[in-house]
Amino acid sequence: MQADAHHHHGHHGSTAPAPSLNRVAFSATVHCLTGCAIGEVLGMVIGTALGWGAAATIALAVALAFLFGYALTMLPLLRSGMALSTAVGLAFASDTASITLMEIVDNAVMLVIPGAMDAPLSSPLFWGSLAVALVIAGAFAFPLNRWLIARGRGHALVHAHH
Repeated sequence: MQADAHHHHGHHGSTAPAPSLNRVAFSATVHCLTGCAIGEVLGMVIGTALGWGAAATIALAVALAFLFGYALTMLPLLRSGMALSTAVGLAFASDTASITLMEIVDNAVMLVIPGAMDAPLSSPLFWGSLAVALVIAGAFAFPLNRWLIARGRGHALVHAHH
């Protein structure tokens, strides 16, 4: 039985090649961007609908982007039976740098596009600007995620638990 377990362990490691660093970094970026986008869109929609100014709307969008970004990382960890405190720590360690960079870039782009922050929710300018801002934010976050993962940090911490 001992030899069987050892054989299985060795076999398990060789059945599938490890995904490339670029693929893992892209996956981490898309995952992070999804959480950011949900929070960002929700925050922009709520702030715009309530007639808030740019600063209050951005503050809400950033807070929600972090909340949803961390939540998307924690959900599968919690479903696997991981303790909440451990999942929270992993989410903070794996996502904080990426979400921070995405939010800085995303909101800077929204502020630079003329009229984007003042556009009503019914306006293509609002939705188009937000989409462009999120794509640019993802493009900035990819090299950061790749660099972190290559050093065993960022999403590499979470992938160790899958």
